[in-house]
Amino acid sequence: MTEKTLIGIRREDKNPWERRVPIIPAHARELMRELPLEIWIQPSSIRVFTDEDYRREGVRVSEDLSPCSIVLAVKEIPLDFFVNEAAYVFFSHTIKGQPHNMLMLKRMMERRCTLIDYERIADEKGRRLVFFGRQAGEAGMIDTLWALGQRFKLEGIKTPFSHVRKTIDYASLVEAKESIKKAGWEIYNKGLESSLVPLVFGFAGYGHVSQGAQEIFDLLPFEEIEPGRLSEFFRKRSFSARRVYKTVFKEEDMVRPKLAKKKFNLQEYYDHPERYKPVLEKSIPYLTVFLNAIFWSPRYPRFLTKKFLKKMYETHTPPRLRVIGDISCDIEGGVECTITCTNPAEPVFTYNVAEDHAVAGFAGNGPAVVAVDNLPAEISLESSIYFSQTLLPFVPGLVGADFSNGFSRCHLPPPLKRAVILFRGEFTPDYEYMRNFIHLSERSQP
Repeated sequence: MTEKTLIGIRREDKNPWERRVPIIPAHARELMRELPLEIWIQPSSIRVFTDEDYRREGVRVSEDLSPCSIVLAVKEIPLDFFVNEAAYVFFSHTIKGQPHNMLMLKRMMERRCTLIDYERIADEKGRRLVFFGRQAGEAGMIDTLWALGQRFKLEGIKTPFSHVRKTIDYASLVEAKESIKKAGWEIYNKGLESSLVPLVFGFAGYGHVSQGAQEIFDLLPFEEIEPGRLSEFFRKRSFSARRVYKTVFKEEDMVRPKLAKKKFNLQEYYDHPERYKPVLEKSIPYLTVFLNAIFWSPRYPRFLTKKFLKKMYETHTPPRLRVIGDISCDIEGGVECTITCTNPAEPVFTYNVAEDHAVAGFAGNGPAVVAVDNLPAEISLESSIYFSQTLLPFVPGLVGADFSNGFSRCHLPPPLKRAVILFRGEFTPDYEYMRNFIHLSERSQP
C-alpha cells in the first residue's frame, strides 16, 4: 500500500481581510481521490470557505499541522510555525530582499526547510503560471472608481461614480460589476458634467493585472485613445460627455532611450534599463485617473515622481488628475508618491505634494492614492477559486517530489523546481544572490 503524503493548509491571519485559500474544498476532494494524499487544514473563523465546507469533502480540520510534510499558504508565515525539514509553498515576498521578511527566511534556513514561492513558478520563458494578478486588477479598479466618486463628491461634483462602493462592501464580484454597469448606463444616458469632459483613464501596463482592471473599466461606455494621440485628441475637442476614455501605456510609451537617435528596444530595456529615461509624465496632465498596473523594480526608472506632481499641483489651475490607483503598490517605487500602503477598509490616502505627506481621506492638495497591498483578498471567493484552479496541476508534482534527496535529484517538475528558493535550508543556485540579503539584515540588527 502506497504511503500517503500529508499536505497541510495554513489559515491566513495576516490581517482581518485575508480570507483566501490556496486550495478550495472541491479541488481538495478531487486531489485526494486521484493522489496518495491526505489534506489537513487549520480551523478559521474568517476564511471564505468554512471548516465545515472542508470537512464535507473529506479534509481533516486540525490546529496542529506539524505531521504534514508539505504546507500550503497564501501570505507570509510566522516564525514559530515552521517545522524542521518540511516544505512550504506560499508568497514569501523575499526575492527582492524585503527587510521585513528576512527573519522568516533565516528561520527557514535554521530549520532546514524547503521554500517554494508561487511567484516563481514559471515556464521556460519565465512567464508566471500561478498568480492572482487579474483579481488584483479587478479589485483595484473597483476601489479606484469608488475613490473617484468620493473625490468628486468632496469637490461638490455629483457623478455616477458616487454610487460605487468599496470592493469589500460588495457581496461578490458579480454584484460589483452590476453596480458599475449601472454607473455606465447613467453616463451613457445622462452624460457627465462638462467640467469633467473628457474623463480619461490611463493604464500603465497590459499584462494580467492591467487586463483585470480594464475588464472592470470596460463595463463603462468608453473609447480608447492611443497614447501618442492624447495631445491631438484634446486639441481637436472631439469628445463626448456620454462616454469615458482610456489609454493604455506600453513600455515604449513610458520610456525612451537616453541616446537621441536610438530606437526603443524592449529586450534592451529589460536588460539595460539604465540606458532609458522616463517620458510618461508628459501624458499625465491629460489624465483624470492613472492606474499603475505594471511590474517595477529599483533597476527601472520611476514613471511618476514626487517632483513632477509637486510642480503640477502648485500651478494656479487645478490639474485634471484626481486619483492614482497604484495596483502594483511598490512603496516609493514606479509611482513615487505611494509612500505608504492602505487596507481594504480604508483604501485611500491623499498625497500632500507640498509636505511629501500622506493624509487619510480625500482632502488635500494632491492626488488621492489607492494603495492596497493585498487587493485580491477583497474578492476572496473569486480569487480563491481562480488560484486553486491554476495551482491544481502542480500538486501531483509536489506529492511526487523527494525532499529528502539532493536538489538535483528531487524530481520536481521544471516549473516548480524554478520556484525553489531554499532546499533543505540552503539557497538553490538561482537564488544564491539572496544570501547577501541575509547578511545585510544581520548587520543592520542592533
